[in-house]
Amino acid sequence: MAITNEQVAGYAFLKALYEDGYYPDHVVDKGRAILLRLCERIEAEGPADLTELYALTEGATEEFNALEADFDEAGSEIETVAREEIAENFWFVATAYGFADADAEELVAAREW
Repeated sequence: MAITNEQVAGYAFLKALYEDGYYPDHVVDKGRAILLRLCERIEAEGPADLTELYALTEGATEEFNALEADFDEAGSEIETVAREEIAENFWFVATAYGFADADAEELVAAREW
């Protein structure tokens, strides 16, 4: 499914991680794919409220939890810079889809990083 939200379609997801050699692009690509799938699910399912949005972001956050192993295998990790960048990207997604009142911490509440 193609992203129809123009703001999202033109967004450089995880830009800070791509710009930092500590984070391997092939693993960051997987993180970008998680965020794009989240956007596709938001567009397909059209969450009506924050509870429904948080259910979608919980699934995406759990995918990032699993991605930690890939970072480890590549000699990297989801540490402070990555945590902040990932959380900011979740916040961007929420606001781009009209959920400006979303709690930034709640968006990634299931995180283990």
